[in-house]
Amino acid sequence: MSKSDLGDGTRCVRGGHPEPVSGTPMLPGPVFAAPFHLGEDFQGGDFYGRAGNPTWRALEAAIGELDGGHCLLLPSGMAAISTVLRALLRRGDALVLPSDGYYATRQFVRDELTELELDVREIGTPGPWTDDVFAGARLVLLETPSNPGLDVCDIAELAERAHRAGALLAVDNTTATPLGQRPLELGADIVIASDTKALAGHSDLLMGHVSVRDPELAERLVRARTLSGSIPGPFETWLVHRSMGTLDLRLARQAENAAALVAALRGHPAISGLRWPGAPDDPSHDLARRQMRRWGGVFRFELADAAAVDEFVRRSELVVAATSFGGLHSTVDRRAQWGDPVPEGFVRFSAGCEDPDDLVADVLQALS
Repeated sequence: MSKSDLGDGTRCVRGGHPEPVSGTPMLPGPVFAAPFHLGEDFQGGDFYGRAGNPTWRALEAAIGELDGGHCLLLPSGMAAISTVLRALLRRGDALVLPSDGYYATRQFVRDELTELELDVREIGTPGPWTDDVFAGARLVLLETPSNPGLDVCDIAELAERAHRAGALLAVDNTTATPLGQRPLELGADIVIASDTKALAGHSDLLMGHVSVRDPELAERLVRARTLSGSIPGPFETWLVHRSMGTLDLRLARQAENAAALVAALRGHPAISGLRWPGAPDDPSHDLARRQMRRWGGVFRFELADAAAVDEFVRRSELVVAATSFGGLHSTVDRRAQWGDPVPEGFVRFSAGCEDPDDLVADVLQALS
């Protein structure tokens, strides 16, 4: 059986692990070395911890199988984004960014890349995607489903148009996860993700990655990581690899909980703006269904104001306020407090792995 024939659960559990050898650990531990022995017959293996580490390579192999490309680990999602932008952009380049995507990406470009004098074009995920958006662009960055709005755009179509204009296309795939969506198979050149979220899934570490299909681009990004020193710790890497084994199970329960909550909240008098791409009546559902393999646990809605959100969290026994998503525990994040251009009562809800009946009952009583 080839690896491409394996199911999601099998690839999550087995990905990146060595073939069994009698007397060796079933799950190899992290390698903490800074220098490595060179010896007289050194032939280009590991030599220094900033340049390479076998613990990185194990997780990179596992994520690369899921993404369908060469994976490069970085110590956070923002490190992944900043490494791509710094490695690819030159003075005067045109860069297309999602105006409704993760706010820190726009902030990084505005605050940290001013010396490049970029032509920055911000556009919402639903568009309109006119030809002017792509003309002369060096890089087009999409985020679909967008964070926090959960809008969706057509990756395959936009990749074709970007390539026709001579641009590379990157997709922030954090919300979808590599199980939910494979942008490289849809024509994207680059996949970026914060593995702090669903892939690690336990809200206890930071990690990010970039995956590409072009070997030359992969080498360029590896060199950028090595020279910048933006490297992940081996213990955190090992923990992500261990945690990834349950990604398939966690994502299934989170999607189940999201579906149950969205159904229970539809029509609720305290709720407006309810969105989840997995809902058949969601405006993005048909497009999302064509390009996504499965749903996740993140949805959104609006309460009357910030005070209503605070009261909802106070009354809930199972849901806590936290600014992340994709973890075991259900969380809400009032996004306006971080600078997102959304109403004060806008909530990004991350459904965790609690029992569905318990979670629905708790959320409804907290809103009553």
